[in-house]
Amino acid sequence: MANSSTLAAAPTGPGPAGAARPSAARRGRRVPWLLTGLSVAVAALLLLPLGFLLLQADQAGWSTISGLLFRRLTWTLLRNTVELTAIVTLCCAVLGTAAAYCVERVALPGRRVWAVLLVLPVALPDFVVGYAWSSWVPFAQGLTGAVIVMTLSLYPLVYLPVAAALRAGDAGLEEQARSLGRTPWQAFVQVTLRQIRPALLGGCLVVALALLAEYGAFEILRFQTFTTEIFTEYLQGFDGPAACALSLVLVVLSLAVLLAEYAAGGGGRVARQVAVRAPRRARPGRPALVAISLALAALSAVALLLPVGTLAYWCVVGGSTTLPPASLLGAAGQTALYAVSAAALTTLLALPVGLLSVRHRSRFSVLLERSTYLVQGLPGLAIALGLVFFGIRYVFALYQSPELLVIGYAVMFFPLALVAVRASVASAPVGLEEIGRSLGRPRWSVALRVTLPLVAPGLAAGFCLVFLSVVTELTATLILIPTGAHTLASRFWEYESDLSYGAAAPYAALMVAIAAVPSYVLGRWFDRVRARQEQSA
Repeated sequence: MANSSTLAAAPTGPGPAGAARPSAARRGRRVPWLLTGLSVAVAALLLLPLGFLLLQADQAGWSTISGLLFRRLTWTLLRNTVELTAIVTLCCAVLGTAAAYCVERVALPGRRVWAVLLVLPVALPDFVVGYAWSSWVPFAQGLTGAVIVMTLSLYPLVYLPVAAALRAGDAGLEEQARSLGRTPWQAFVQVTLRQIRPALLGGCLVVALALLAEYGAFEILRFQTFTTEIFTEYLQGFDGPAACALSLVLVVLSLAVLLAEYAAGGGGRVARQVAVRAPRRARPGRPALVAISLALAALSAVALLLPVGTLAYWCVVGGSTTLPPASLLGAAGQTALYAVSAAALTTLLALPVGLLSVRHRSRFSVLLERSTYLVQGLPGLAIALGLVFFGIRYVFALYQSPELLVIGYAVMFFPLALVAVRASVASAPVGLEEIGRSLGRPRWSVALRVTLPLVAPGLAAGFCLVFLSVVTELTATLILIPTGAHTLASRFWEYESDLSYGAAAPYAALMVAIAAVPSYVLGRWFDRVRARQEQSA
């Protein structure tokens, strides 16, 4: 799951002239060798799966790879993947932006409740949502089912950053546009949309990359994409070259998505935006408020009630299974341990890359930062097999170990932590750090006592995002998990594959309950930020 991220990020965009920003001369005065070395090491770790794919392709030979790439099947997979990605990304952009605007700029009754409910679908694993829809809705198969399920699962990845951007934006500009005769829609398009564009593009980026790497939901919905075919080639056909060729196509698609987002965002430039005052909420008439509330209620119902209701039904009904019994609490404990370890490691790895890309911006730092997003578009299976390959070849002690599984999670979900950390660093005033250094404090002391507290909200948000993504991760877990160990996701998949829905439901329900905690924390944190802004306005 999935970025984003931009998800917990303070928005970026053109800010007032007074918004402090380090000049090019100041940024380029001293090369941060420590940050650069740490960032290069992190990028090298993240590019290991890509190195594995290229090595496999080289061993297979270009003639073999080209023959596999130019099959009719490959073109079918390409059409399915691109079509689904375009439709779902657009739907998520519309839904997420509309919901965020209603919550942040309209005086809705129960606004705080909506702010939490609209975030919670991100805690539902995509394969659990697919399982629920395929159980009750006959037409939820193929492209139609995939669009419905993935839109409802991923729209919070757009809602979160856009809500943050609206919360920190200057509503006075929109009011000035209205006073000059612009209609509400014209003011939104010409003013508000420009303010939230970086956040919107960041959310769409995470959605698109998450779609390219999704497996479980598409397998349940019987929709064929690159990821489902890669899994089939690797684990059922034992055809490494074919799976490698398809994975390389996903790498190219990920590059295309990254370049498109980079170009649409103005070349990746980051500037701070300082709200002149907290945005005022519009107070429409009662009919409009009722209509907005009903729309948000319908969205929450289809995104939450159907999957949760399905799990509750199967938990009550129960059922038999031919598989041996397993400990629910044991799987929950291992899931939580892996998630906490991976979230801490990933957030720690994202800090130097975020600091380098924002505070010491150059062509090299931009290239380094963008390269770390490539893993988000790779299927978990390719990442897992790449780590297994290098573990067996070079660090055999890591093979079949919990440490390798945690590293795999960190590689998969690094972009989610990075976008949160990067945006938090971008919004932190550089002047405070310069004041600390002017008082004779060493750089490490300023970093610990000034920089770290300033970026702590982004670190916490990145931790939460990685945590809930690990709790619900499936594909890489099936490959990397040590023998005899089990997570809630792996147990659910075993029972679901055996058609033991009653036995699978408790694992999915507990998985959702655990993942809902960081989702709730994110929603409440955003709400507290808004409250502090209103008090200081």
